[in-house]
Amino acid sequence: MSAKEEIIKMIKNLPENVTTDNIMEKLYERIKIESAIQQLDEGKGIAHEEVKEKLKI
Repeated sequence: MSAKEEIIKMIKNLPENVTTDNIMEKLYERIKIESAIQQLDEGKGIAHEEVKEKLKI
């Protein structure tokens, strides 16, 4: 499925009273998630334990 088709499907699944701001938020979320997945696929992620150490959890 193309990006255009996936976005149309995403919008169609939103409630009828959705606002333009809501749609933009969903698109932004999608962009950020796809970017994060790409970074992980490229081995650029940070291990869970390393994050915990940095945050001192």
